[in-house]
Amino acid sequence: MAAEGSTKAVVTALIANLGIAVSKFVAAAMTGSASMLAEGVHSVADSTNQALLLIGGKRARRAPSALHPFGYARERYIYAFIVAIVLFSIGGLYALYEGYHKVSDPHELTSPLIAVAVLIIAIALESYALYTAVKEANKVRGSRGWVSFVRHARAPELPVILLEDAGALLGLVLALGGVGLSVLTGNAIFDGIATLCIGALLVVIAVVLAAETKSLLIGEAALPEEITAIHTELVSTPGVDGVIHLRTLHLGPEELLVAAKIAIGTVDRGADVAATIDDAEARIRRVLPTATTIYLEPDIDRRSAPALDSAGHTG
Repeated sequence: MAAEGSTKAVVTALIANLGIAVSKFVAAAMTGSASMLAEGVHSVADSTNQALLLIGGKRARRAPSALHPFGYARERYIYAFIVAIVLFSIGGLYALYEGYHKVSDPHELTSPLIAVAVLIIAIALESYALYTAVKEANKVRGSRGWVSFVRHARAPELPVILLEDAGALLGLVLALGGVGLSVLTGNAIFDGIATLCIGALLVVIAVVLAAETKSLLIGEAALPEEITAIHTELVSTPGVDGVIHLRTLHLGPEELLVAAKIAIGTVDRGADVAATIDDAEARIRRVLPTATTIYLEPDIDRRSAPALDSAGHTG
């Protein structure tokens, strides 16, 4: 369900941005607006990013191989990191470059009403794309706030689309303000200032995305509530005396590795231990279907085990 929602949000944003990019470039050519040109490049960067997310999602579904026994799910993280680089270089740096030249040598805008009309239409389309992303994110974010959702989501697509769409909408408002002030004052420097603001906005979003995606690439544990649920299921399994240690790692957004050392009784037989492990694994998968790979190591908790005499009897 989460993957389907992410794909829907990505496709909606891609279709919207392709149409918006064409209209922005036409308006930029007709008006000479630097902020409009920067917004056109911004839409191209966003469209490229959404295509990259779709490619990453498709490649992540490949079956495991001998070289990659845990599969290719992390490709979604890799492509999300590339998205941050594209947004920073093509979107942010270009807008800063264009804004600097516009401020240094401002030129009067021609046919500004065309730019205003295109920006208003683009705002409507971006608002719909953002609405779709918010709607899909609400299905999986639970009670978490938006900042917490972006920071702790293990699937990269929705946070990326949310930040991109929010940044695009704010960028359009800045461009509209720059064009409007340039027309009202007769001074095109406001168009350049708006372009610089758009560039700075895109750089900030790209840095945030890069930082969050880098953490996913390094490898993040399950969410705290998920770890608690795993621990609860382990200690409630008959035959498990306790959890000595527990480690989790996301192999991908919907693929979780669970590794734990569990304490068992000192007189348990091999068949009993195997049955206990099977039961514990089933319990974990029942409450957490994303736990696709589980390794449980039985051991004796030396801290609580009774002392044995030379004949192996308890004292």
